[in-house]
Amino acid sequence: MELGSVIQVLENKTILVTGATGFLAKIFVEKILRVQPNVKKLYLLVRAADAKSASQRLQNEVIAKDLFRVLREKLGANWNSFISEKVTSVPGDITLENLGVKDSNLVEEMWREVDIVVNVAATTNFDDRYDVSLSLNTMGAKHVFNFAKKCAKIIMLLHVSTAYVSGERAGLNLEKPFYMGETINGTLGLDIEMEKKIAAEKLSELRGKETTEAEITLTMKDLGIERARKYGWPNTYVFTKAMGEMLLGEMKENEMPIVILRPTIITSTYKEPFPGWIEGLRTVDSLIVGYGKGKLTFFPGDLECVLDLIPADMVVNSMVVAMAAHANKPNCREMMIYQVGSSVSNPIKLEYIKDYSQSYFKKHPWIGRDGKPIKVGQVTLLTSMATFHKYMAIRYLLPLKGLRAVNTTFCHYFHGMYVDLHRKIKFVMRMIELYQPYLFFKGVYDDTNTEKLQMTVKESSVETKVFYFDPKIINWEDYFMSIHLPGVVKYIC
Repeated sequence: MELGSVIQVLENKTILVTGATGFLAKIFVEKILRVQPNVKKLYLLVRAADAKSASQRLQNEVIAKDLFRVLREKLGANWNSFISEKVTSVPGDITLENLGVKDSNLVEEMWREVDIVVNVAATTNFDDRYDVSLSLNTMGAKHVFNFAKKCAKIIMLLHVSTAYVSGERAGLNLEKPFYMGETINGTLGLDIEMEKKIAAEKLSELRGKETTEAEITLTMKDLGIERARKYGWPNTYVFTKAMGEMLLGEMKENEMPIVILRPTIITSTYKEPFPGWIEGLRTVDSLIVGYGKGKLTFFPGDLECVLDLIPADMVVNSMVVAMAAHANKPNCREMMIYQVGSSVSNPIKLEYIKDYSQSYFKKHPWIGRDGKPIKVGQVTLLTSMATFHKYMAIRYLLPLKGLRAVNTTFCHYFHGMYVDLHRKIKFVMRMIELYQPYLFFKGVYDDTNTEKLQMTVKESSVETKVFYFDPKIINWEDYFMSIHLPGVVKYIC
């Protein structure tokens, strides 16, 4: 694979980005605008009812973010005119044909102008409603492909998936595609059209019974987990993303290269546009924040487990380089897959993440609502799910039974305590059940293709420092203590 200047490839290109208000898409957009101001146009698809709403969402949820401050300062007085010229918000929805874009003139314009389509839109909730996850993560991939195929100048489609489509497979998980109907546990009969039908029929049944929206949501969430586990996936998110990949593989045509990028657990930015920027609690950060706030007194997981983390700016750099490497390569017969992570080249064990978190919050304690620092100490380590369930039974479930008994005899005060504790226990149990596959994971992710992509940049480009994504450069202790944990505290909490 030959690669000249990545920045030059981006010049005068028109790029359509879906999921534009999402964490990764924002960083991608910022990077493109900062390193190649001569990009022709970025069409940013935003879920909105009309153009005005889309423009407002783009301004409030993307452009106004602190993430863009480096670019904003660089451009100064030209900032507004630059954004107005280079960025167009598009109201739409990838769950619909033609991406739900109602303005026929805008659709025709994009079909005429777009060179590259980047699909980042997804619901990343592990247990989102099955109907919602299917529409976004599975059928959304199909709708984006069909739209890209209609673009007259299209040179490639980049689809962002997740490395965890591999399920809970131990050992080395390869950069290979999923074929239609393939399952993790070998169970036969996976059919995407049937899955759509099952979800639609369940939804229709619930609405026919005049079920409340809250009950519908809970039932559809449970249905997603049930269908995922039937075929060997641990949760709805990775199951529906795997089916999205299957559809792309089935529909692939030689004239349009498809690149599937599978990042692992995405963390705060390593370096650009500045270190530590992050949005939303991402997997293990939920446990870290719970510990820092003094609410988590135990830590479930195998301390020898390798947790595959990768900073967001490295993911974005790999996206941009993959775009440049595969652009203008017609008759590409295979769908290229890049797994972007650290578990092979620079692994970090769960034990170290626990130690870094304890050390950080002892040195920099969380300030509580009362203005006082929250003291953190040692946590109870639960090294198996059996140990976790035993711990919860002794520490919480038995006291809960006691409160329930008191509740039948005494006042509303105890009833309130019982309800509140019951709700918290249910939440913790569900969260740990969802995170369990990753806290006890025995697999690592092959990144041979990604390694070759890195070498291509190093050998044929002078822009290695601009598009860095080699995880071997990360010193994990320094990253956690100086970048990631301060970023989590500053930008999320």
